[in-house]
Order: sequence, then C-alpha cells, then structure tokens
Amino acid sequence: MYTNAVNSSLHSHAVLVIRIMTRDQAKERIGKLRKEINYNRYLYHVLDRQEISEEALDSLKHELAKLEKQFPDLVTPDSPTQRVAGKPLAGFKKVSHTIPLRSLNDVFSLDELWEWEKRVEKIVPQKFDYFVETKIDGFAISLIYQNGLLKTAATRGNGITGEDVTENIKTIESVPLELHSPMRFSKEKEVKQLLESFPRVKKAVAKIPSQFEVRGEVYLTKQSFEAMNKEQVKRGLPLFANPRNAASGSVRQLDPKITASRRLDFLAYAVVTDIGQETHEEEHAIAKLFGFKTAEPSRFCRNTEEIQKFWQEILKKREKLPFLIDGIVAQVNSRSLFGRLGVAGKAPRGAIAFKFPGKEATTVVKDIIVQVGRTGTLTPVAILEPVEVGGVTVSRATLHNMDEIRRLDVRIGDTAIVQRAGDVIPDIVRVLKNLRPKHAKEFHMPYSFCGQSVVRKEGEVAHRIVHPEECSLVTSEKFYHFVSRKAFDMRGLGPKIIDRLLDEKLVTTPADLFLLREGDIKPLERFAEKSAQNLVSSIQSRKEVELPRFIFALGILHVGEETAIDLAEHFGSLQKLVSASAKNLMHIPNIGPVAAKSINKWFKNPENRKFVEKFLEVGVRIKSHRPKIKGGKLRGLTFVLTGGLGSVTRDEAKARVRELGGDVSESVSKKTDYVVVGTGPGSKLERAKKLGAKIIDEKELLRLLR
Repeated sequence: MYTNAVNSSLHSHAVLVIRIMTRDQAKERIGKLRKEINYNRYLYHVLDRQEISEEALDSLKHELAKLEKQFPDLVTPDSPTQRVAGKPLAGFKKVSHTIPLRSLNDVFSLDELWEWEKRVEKIVPQKFDYFVETKIDGFAISLIYQNGLLKTAATRGNGITGEDVTENIKTIESVPLELHSPMRFSKEKEVKQLLESFPRVKKAVAKIPSQFEVRGEVYLTKQSFEAMNKEQVKRGLPLFANPRNAASGSVRQLDPKITASRRLDFLAYAVVTDIGQETHEEEHAIAKLFGFKTAEPSRFCRNTEEIQKFWQEILKKREKLPFLIDGIVAQVNSRSLFGRLGVAGKAPRGAIAFKFPGKEATTVVKDIIVQVGRTGTLTPVAILEPVEVGGVTVSRATLHNMDEIRRLDVRIGDTAIVQRAGDVIPDIVRVLKNLRPKHAKEFHMPYSFCGQSVVRKEGEVAHRIVHPEECSLVTSEKFYHFVSRKAFDMRGLGPKIIDRLLDEKLVTTPADLFLLREGDIKPLERFAEKSAQNLVSSIQSRKEVELPRFIFALGILHVGEETAIDLAEHFGSLQKLVSASAKNLMHIPNIGPVAAKSINKWFKNPENRKFVEKFLEVGVRIKSHRPKIKGGKLRGLTFVLTGGLGSVTRDEAKARVRELGGDVSESVSKKTDYVVVGTGPGSKLERAKKLGAKIIDEKELLRLLR
C-alpha cells in the first residue's frame, strides 16, 4: 500500500511517496535501484550520454536512501548512497604501493622526442608502436578493488608509500564503487566495438577479477573550478591558484563532505593488474569496460611522426577541452617491452610526457628601450634574453608606460616572468625580486627623443614628443599602421620594405603607395620583376576600402579600431565626419570629451585635410557605411575586452557582440556594462575595479554570445 504525504510549503508542488514494504520487498527494490543507478552512472560518465535527466536520477538515489534508512541492515559498501561518508577522519593512514606509482620525464620538442625514441631503441632493438593519450593536469590516485568492490584509494605520495583517501574518493561519482560488468552493455555501439576489436580484452573482462588495481587522475573541470572560486569569493576566502592544486587539496580533506562538495572527477590511464592484456591500448579498453572514464582523446601511433601529429591536433583543441591538459603522454604500447625497458631514476623509460609550450617563462631583462608610435606616444620596451613562450621565441616585451614600470618595479638586470596568450603582445607580469642583482638599474623616461622634447600631460599616463610630425620614426610608424591588418591590410608590405621605400624617397605619405609602379621598385636590391609586380598588385587591390578601416588608418590620436567603427556607424560617410563639431562628436556613445576634441582638432588641421584629399586624388574609393540595425539581445550594452582569449580571438568576440546589437569600446568608463577579462589583462582591469564595472571572464562572455 502507498501513502501520500504532501508538504504544503513545497514550491514545486512535489509529492513525497512513501511505500510500506516488507524487508524482502525492500531488498528486491534496493537491488533494482542500485542496478539502475549504476547503469545510468556508466552511461553518463563512461559513454557520455544520458537516458534519463539528472533530476530523475537524483530521485532514484533519494528513494534508495530512504529505503536504506528504513532497512539499515541492507546497506552495503558498494551502494551509491555510500559516496558521502558521515564522520570526518582523524588522519590518513599510510598505504604501500605494490608497484611504485612513478612520475614521468618531460620533453618539449620533436628533437627531444626523437632522442627519447633512440634511447628506447638501444635497449629494445626491435619494431614497436605507441599508445598516446592526453596528459590531464590532475592528482594521481591508485584504486584497488577486491572481488569487484572498491577497497582502497591511495595517493601517489613518494611513489612507494601514499595516503589512504578511500572515503574521500568514494564521493566522486565517476569512480565506480563496484566494477561494472560490461556484458550488460554489450549491445551499446561503443562497448560492442571494444569487445570486437580486442579479443583478449573480451576474455579478460568476462568475469570480475578477485584483485584489480587501476590508476588515474582526480581532477576538476574548468567549470567546477570556476564554481569553487566563486564560492570562495562569497565566503571571503582566498582563491584557488589552479584546478590541480584545488583537486589535490580537496582529496586530502579530513572531512569527506567537503570533498563531496567540490565536484571532483576521475579518469583512468593504466590498469596495473595483469588479467591477460598485452598492450597499453588494451588497458584503456579494460578500464572503460569495467566502468571508468579514460584519458581522452587517445590514439594508437606507429611512429614519432604520428605522435607529433596527435600533439599538434590536441594543442589546437586544448582550450576547448572541458579540463586542463599540459601535454600528451606517449607510451610504448607493448606491456612486455615496457617492463623490459625498466626505470631510469624515478621515471619509466617506456613512457614520456610531451609537454605543450608554456604560456609563461622566466628570463632576464637585458635592457629597456623606448619606441615611438604613430601619434608620438613613447612606449618603454624590455629587451629580454630570448625565451620560448607559448611556442614562440620572445626577445621583447612591452612595459606600456612609466606607471606600469613603477607598479612592477622592473629594472634592467631583473629576472622576470613573461606571459604571452594567443595573439596578445608579450608582457612582463611579475619581477622575481629575490633574484635581483646588485647592479640592477632603474629606468627613467628620456627628456628628449627624436630631437623633440618629451612631455606628459596632466591626466594622461603616456609620455609624448611635442612635434611628432617632425620625427622620421613617427613617419615610419604611420606607414606601418596604415598598411596593418585592421587598416588597409596590404599583404606583403612589411616594415623592411616600407623603410626601404622611405630611404629611397619613393614615398613620403601613405597615399604615395598607390602611385608606385613596377619600374620604381624593380631596381631596388633583392626585388625581382615578379616580386615587384606582386607588391604593386597587392597595393592596388586595396584601393577600395571600408569607411571604418580608412578612419582607423588615418592614425588620429585616441581613435582606435572600435572608435573608428563608432564614427562610421554614426556618420555613414567621410564627408559628414570631416565637418562634425566637437559637440556632435561627444553625442556618440563611447566617445568622451578627450577623443572628441582630438578628432575635431585633427580634421580642422589644413595639413591633415590635404592628407585625406590626396587619397581621393590617387583613386582610393571609400565605401559609404550603412549603420547596422541595432537589434539583438545585447542591444544597448557596451563591452570592453582586455587580455587574451582562448576559444575565440578578440576580433571574433567583438564581431559577435556587434552582431547581437552590442557595442565594443576601447576604454573603460562609467557607461561600460561589461569588462571581459582574459589572460594577461592590462590597466583596463584596474580601472574597471575602480569604477565598479561588471567584470566577467571568457566563459561568461561566450554564454552571453550564444
């Protein structure tokens, strides 16, 4: 019989159904519930699909918990309800690993990978292949099962002895409390394929072994890590530095309930127990069939060339994966050969971690120089001992301005951490002052540059030269800016060619580029007939240009890419912009009084008007700009982006914001709705905090852009 107990305070109008059962009926129901819950756990965590919703699964777990509470003698260690233990632990017992849980040696280049392969070939001079998997940034754990039930979970420790963290590991949903019988899923496509592809595996998993050890990584997904840090902020606690440290700390909590709240995950990368498998690839298949997620993506590779190809593919996918990885692991596939190779130091010879390029590196600041921009702005630049950052050799890093130099307290001779993310210019994020030499020198902005006085106006962070138009270096920078990707986008016309054209007096203003002919360029050293023809063709192909690009190319002070778009959107044509008053300009969203005054002053200057007219004289056609219809869910919202993004470029993100009706600004103001912070954010982040603007990360931005 059933009774219905309805709690009138339940907002969801849910009905709690209590079934009165005999012990035998409860035992039968409990068995079925456990089987169904474990079935759905396997579907979700191993096969990555769902048959029922999470709410429905929670309901089944709730029913099971109620029945076990009613019949406590029917509770067993493998029940799904036993994941969250009750009492905090007094401490962790020590556990000895029967086979040492070793770490891996690292390589960072293809040459180092080849050297590793040669060392392997010397010991086992025969043909062999590899199995390669992603190297997740997690916390190593060994799981031991007896008669199919989880008995012990231990940390790596020193590789010989670890700590017993069984109660904490039980709280992780992706860790099976009981080894799964794969035959129940034999009709599932993925399971069927594994059983058919590996005959030895099919035989190995036909019955549950009495003793079984599997090793893997406990980790936090990016989503769970963000959720943890948000919770830390709410509680006024320090943020976790990274997912690995957070996972490690969570596993070693004395209170399992704290571990359970951290949303940890687990994947297996090795089966230690010999149950008939002969390759590492078969270990992955066995682990998956017994109910474990495995390190994916993974691949069988015949040689190091295929390993490199896999490495390159994963590097491209890296940011889109739900968890952090720092490289791949390549292992000699044959278990017998792997055993014969033995150990060198603390690492097995038969496996290697092929790491991805780091996004940060340390190097020495050899000097600090000053560069001038197209508007006469001076930028201090650190000259570095060359170092590889993010897969690129870096020898310079911007220091932005004197305020940034003082904030970092960077000096010539310092050891500094350099960061590079995506297409963001490398910059120094921190100075290691403990490594500062006695001869380290402070940097001072020069009083004069390019024959001009250097000034810093009140309210500005930048130093500038007084008369930039009289500086040849500024002239060069104006040309570089004019042909850049976001301006006229003249492919093949780089700084070296521009400098040569200026030295030979073939051009004096950017408009002169459109008057160049093959005969002008061909006589120059290293210019063949074909290359001269290609350069002229590239320039001529850019004679028709969109209005935002043309405005940006003019190099007006305080007019960047976003402001140029705002001006084009508002005026629609160059003629209307040229005749606009400072007052009219200030009515445009995202354009303040400083920018408005600068734009108005620039177009009032007769020399600048002649500069614009010359483009029209040489045949440049400026397309009229039709303002986009401001619709979409981001209508009326203004975004500022700072720092590097991972899954999309900043240009792609900006374009998507505009498509949805939003605006993108270059500077943070009281009108800014969202400041999107990527890796290596600049001074915009500090201003956003000061003004109380809403600060979001890349994930939150992508959610808004859906």
